Order: sequence, then structure tokens, then C-alpha cells
Amino acid sequence: MLAIIITIMVLELKPPGGHELLDLVHSTGIGLLTYLLSFAYVGIYWNNHHHMFHLVQRVSGGTLWANLALLFCLSLFPLTTAWVDESRFAQTPVVIYGVNMLAAAVAYYVLQMVIIRSQGAESPLRRAVGGDMKGKISPVVYLTGIVSALVIDPDGHVGVGIALACYIAVAIMWIVPDPRIDRVVRDHGTSD
Repeated sequence: MLAIIITIMVLELKPPGGHELLDLVHSTGIGLLTYLLSFAYVGIYWNNHHHMFHLVQRVSGGTLWANLALLFCLSLFPLTTAWVDESRFAQTPVVIYGVNMLAAAVAYYVLQMVIIRSQGAESPLRRAVGGDMKGKISPVVYLTGIVSALVIDPDGHVGVGIALACYIAVAIMWIVPDPRIDRVVRDHGTSD
């Protein structure tokens, strides 16, 4: 499913009208940047989801529904990415993009909690997640970006720039894989 989301996003990119590098920048540049950010996000979720499910011993109905909620949020990335691109970073699309990212983060957290609850407090996933500082900081940074875009210089671009910086900061924070789950997978005897 996540590969399909990435494919849909790349199909939104428009080829340059000419044969020069400047043509790429003018016709595809913004789209390429928004695609790159969304690609990084989908890739981060894909990797973390993959590793998390290596620690799942059984899948409950709640786990399936929570997973479906996450997939729903992620499936909106092509839409919100295209809107940000086509609007050239207008305030409302940037806010909705942030809301989409916040919703995906909340859905991932809920999925994680449903799995832990169904497997018990001593589950391998619970040990791997630990205090989950990145998981707690991310929604705060998303909210900071969303509020900045809405409140700071609403008719200009300062708030939108802060919002985009917040979204990029979260991606950078998550792009480095968390070694805790790898360590627990290795110690638990589950292979990749």
C-alpha cells in the first residue's frame, strides 16, 4: 500500500517544458521538493511500520482497524502534497498538509498503543518503544508549524516558512532509524 502511495505522488510530478536545467526548476522544482518531503515521510512510516510488525506476536481486530486508520491518513499524502505544490505553498494547503502529518502521527501512535495493549505491558514492542521521545515531540512540532502558518503573518509567507521548517525538522528527526526496535528484534530472535 505504501508503495502505491509513493507511486501516486510521483505521477503528480510534471515533466519540464524544455530541455534545460532551468526548465526543471521552473516547472517541476516545487513539485520535486514537496514530493521529496512526502516521499521521506512515507518511507519513514514504511520502515517503522515494517520494524514494528516484526515484534507483533498476534494481530487483533483492534490492530487491524488502527492499521487501517494509519493507511487512511497516509493515503491522503498524495492529495495534500499535490495541493501544496499546485498552490505554491499557500497558507491553507500548508496547514492541511500539517494536519495530515499530525493525523498520521496520531494514527501511528494509536496503532502502537493498540498493539502494546493487546500484547501486554511486557511486550517486545513496549520494551523497544521505551519513553518514545521522538513520538512525543513530533506532534508538538507539527502543531507549532500549523499554528505558525495560521497566526504568524497570515497574509505573508513567514508563518508558512516556519510551518515548512517544522515539517522538515520532524522528517530529519525520524530519517535516522531508531536502533531500539532493531535491537529488540535481534534480541527477540525475529529476523528481517
